[in-house]
Amino acid sequence: MSLIVGIPACSRDINGMLQHATPARYGAALIGGAGAMPVLLPPVGEGLTALVDRLDGLLLSGSPSNIEPRSYGVDEDLTPGQHDAPRDATTLPLIRAALAKGVPVLAICRGIQELNVALGGSLIQRVQEVPGRHDHRAAGDTPQPDPMDWDHLFRLKHSVTVSGHLARVLGAREITVNSLHQQAIDRPGDGVVVEGVADDGTIEAIRVQDVPGFAMGVQWHPEYHYATDAASVAIFRAFGDACRAFRRGIRRAA
Repeated sequence: MSLIVGIPACSRDINGMLQHATPARYGAALIGGAGAMPVLLPPVGEGLTALVDRLDGLLLSGSPSNIEPRSYGVDEDLTPGQHDAPRDATTLPLIRAALAKGVPVLAICRGIQELNVALGGSLIQRVQEVPGRHDHRAAGDTPQPDPMDWDHLFRLKHSVTVSGHLARVLGAREITVNSLHQQAIDRPGDGVVVEGVADDGTIEAIRVQDVPGFAMGVQWHPEYHYATDAASVAIFRAFGDACRAFRRGIRRAA
């Protein structure tokens, strides 16, 4: 039986109708890179945590939306109209439930921010406006192509210094990643260990220590290069291995 990995979907208004969706690349990366079957989880709130017992892993995807700042105790909203409250209400309790049960968690882009906020951390809302920081948005310092060229936007463009468990997974201390975000981790949450940093000091990778299972977050998008870039291949392979080990452990316990 295939591994089952849940992907919490975004809530989107498409032509006036509420839709639940996530980019297809995440599912492709789970199938091709981790040997797992993706299942979309609707953003319907805290009740979804009941599904944790049926998952072998949890993948938190990127999204154009941002986490509402009140979720991490900040009143000032610098990105109004760019939030997804139903997703926040679903993922934050879901993350805590998954970590408590040892379900492997891989968090990407918005996902790393959700992982940090779920553990009491905070975010920088517009990192490009912080003195000394680079512009980490998709186009960065180059014009955005028209029509949209996804290979250009997801190109590998800046270096990240990695350490700890992530360095062992990757077999490297420095890698090149893509960059499509304006929000980033400010204060790490409880138990969050920083394992990747850009040259401007932006936190690019974290691990949650003192939890029963694999729990890692990256600010870049390894799903886009899951079959071609060595670091991306290694991340999805490690996540798949962790999901298989978790599933075997459940079977032995049963």
